[in-house]
Amino acid sequence: MFAEEGAAGTPKELEGLRAGIDAVDKEIVRLLDERARLARRVGQIKLEEGLEAYAPARERKVLDRISFLSQGDFPKTGLEAVFREIISSSISLEAPLKVAYFGPEATFTHEAARRTFGTSVEFEPHATVSEVFAQVERGEAQHGVVPVENSMEGAVTHTLDELMASPLKICGEVYLPISQNLLSREESLDYIKTVYSHPMALAQAATWLRHELPRATHEEVDSTGEAARRAAQEPWVGAVGSTLAAEVYGLEVLARDIQDARANTTRFIVLGRSWAGPTGQDKTSVVFSVKDRPGILKDALSAFAQEGINLTRIESRPSRRRMWTYVFFADFQGHPEEERVARALEALEEYCPYVSLIGAYPEAPGDT
Repeated sequence: MFAEEGAAGTPKELEGLRAGIDAVDKEIVRLLDERARLARRVGQIKLEEGLEAYAPARERKVLDRISFLSQGDFPKTGLEAVFREIISSSISLEAPLKVAYFGPEATFTHEAARRTFGTSVEFEPHATVSEVFAQVERGEAQHGVVPVENSMEGAVTHTLDELMASPLKICGEVYLPISQNLLSREESLDYIKTVYSHPMALAQAATWLRHELPRATHEEVDSTGEAARRAAQEPWVGAVGSTLAAEVYGLEVLARDIQDARANTTRFIVLGRSWAGPTGQDKTSVVFSVKDRPGILKDALSAFAQEGINLTRIESRPSRRRMWTYVFFADFQGHPEEERVARALEALEEYCPYVSLIGAYPEAPGDT
């Protein structure tokens, strides 16, 4: 038996389902308009009270609540992506928001910035990490996004040095798996004679390039974004870079995930003038120096152990004040407004002539 047909041979059940979707879409638009009206009023109140438009703690609570409410067929990952864009659009209604990032356009830092803020805010690329800090410090951008560490290469020392000298605070973090792809305006690998990319990206994809494009020459450029730009302009050229670069420069993705290491992830931080409020799943960053005596670092770190606080990272850097003296950067789980964290920090100061809280923010999952 054939399904009963309606107009132009379309099954009546299909017509009914499409009508149902149209009705749902109409209701979604109505509710989004209502949400936008509320967001505008939130923006007015924030402006009157001198509050930041971007509130990472509030955003994290909204996304967690949406995930908890999701009990149906719509995928949770897709739902978070949808609501991140809804939040991004709402922020743009509340107040103009400019985000500086370590560029150029279509790099992994750009992608991390878009994951954090959505696509409805203004993004501004800068050539160095120090320029990003300077833009936010001068108030020419409300926030900045810079890399701070990579799972394969370790700490980004330029970022740590800037954090030590800057009044800015870390108010967010995002982990981005580094997926390298072969991009080109050509339709087939057979036409690729030259491959452009950043030296690190070429190294990460060295095995695949050797096996799949053994006759192609490799040319180093300043960034994966610059490689994609050249690939868009020149014939017989490929670029190793992100899928965002392919989107921005109108390139074909000829091969995906060509990097040798599958567990390569970079952690990025969001810079602002103040840290985020507590969510219950938080991380705090601190920089400190210790007195010069045997065992002092062990004694200093015992302040966290005694309160049951988990240190997630510790890194040393030259203090730049006196030769062979160092400061330590540490991240730990918890928020300064928690009593146990306050006690630990107070105990830390007993061993350290210098302690500075450089951020508190919602803890991001490290495997997403």
